[in-house]
Amino acid sequence: MTKAAPEPVERPTGTEEDVPGASVVVVGGGATGLSAAWWLARAGIDVLVVEAGIVGFGASGRNGGGCTHGYSPLFVEEQRLWPMMDDLLGYPTEFSPERIRIAFDEEQMARLRRTHEIGGRLGFRSEELDSTQLREVVPLAGEGSIGGFHHAFGGHANPHRTVQAYAWAIQDHGGRVLQHTQVHNFTMSGGRVVAVETSRGSIGCDQLVIAAGPYTGTLTALLGTEVPVAPARAEMIVTEPLPLMPLGGVDGNGLYGRQTLRGNLAYGGGPHEWFDLDDMEDQRPPSSPLSRSIAKRVAELFPKAAHARVIRSWAGFIENTPDGRPVIDRLTEPENVVVATMSSVGFGLSPASGHAIQELVTAGRCGFADLSSFALARFDGLDPDWRRRRGWVSTPATL
Repeated sequence: MTKAAPEPVERPTGTEEDVPGASVVVVGGGATGLSAAWWLARAGIDVLVVEAGIVGFGASGRNGGGCTHGYSPLFVEEQRLWPMMDDLLGYPTEFSPERIRIAFDEEQMARLRRTHEIGGRLGFRSEELDSTQLREVVPLAGEGSIGGFHHAFGGHANPHRTVQAYAWAIQDHGGRVLQHTQVHNFTMSGGRVVAVETSRGSIGCDQLVIAAGPYTGTLTALLGTEVPVAPARAEMIVTEPLPLMPLGGVDGNGLYGRQTLRGNLAYGGGPHEWFDLDDMEDQRPPSSPLSRSIAKRVAELFPKAAHARVIRSWAGFIENTPDGRPVIDRLTEPENVVVATMSSVGFGLSPASGHAIQELVTAGRCGFADLSSFALARFDGLDPDWRRRRGWVSTPATL
């Protein structure tokens, strides 16, 4: 049974004396940090989230809402948890199960079959559809596709509602969420982080979690270990409401997104627009060229919705590691720090990644999934100039 929503998490007031330390401080109020804090709070641990802006203001509240990541070692836990999240959190996420994926050529179809095979090996059911069957379940689709898959797993949720649900649920379990509070440094003693130095003063801690999106690398560098990430814009458009389709979660044509409960198509996807952290504020407005590209591909994916007007667009911020895979790891020095960057797939995996982080904090290891491929050590010896070598740098065209 979900509860009536309380007042939104508000901007904190008062002085630094109002913010005592916590057993665990989580730096970052995106979906990953909030989920980790919620798992810790529900385990009875005193936890405090420190967020530089407001919760979910990066990509966590500005994404397609997809919850289907078959290539991740957290996939099974992701699929186990999402159908229960409304009940576990006590607030609505608008999770809707199942997913349709559409292919426009054989190369795309081959990739979809790969996801189908991975899911099948793990006991998840999906069905291949020809173009005629596809149009029956996706009424807004046209005749340009060659087919696709209907996954009886996965799904999508409302990012805005989900992020707020995490924040409320943290507070329900006795945790705290401190917004509009910048982290400047850390205080060390005996090889451990003992305090987080913020714009509101020093906050003591026994354990620290850094899940700060594009700023994760900058903050870990203060501890002598940098998590390599490159920031980029993630853009979305939203159309006016359209007749509801039987299944609202449809991917294809390089797009990810969903149909909302009101009938709007909310979609994003395309080339990353790389930038430097110093330019973060300049990146908040959406980019007209990329928004037009997304709108064009939405019209190709849903020809019977091509007449729909785009009523709003926005840009969020993601971060990517050099190999595109997440990092979830406990540092060896300082040994009381867990770092996490989900490399642009944080929202959908957040129920599972938060659980994994909670176990790393409390038990030193994750007991339900093998996180070895997420280890930070895989980047030992990384070329310091890796961003430029990959072309992941700001250019006048992207700015």
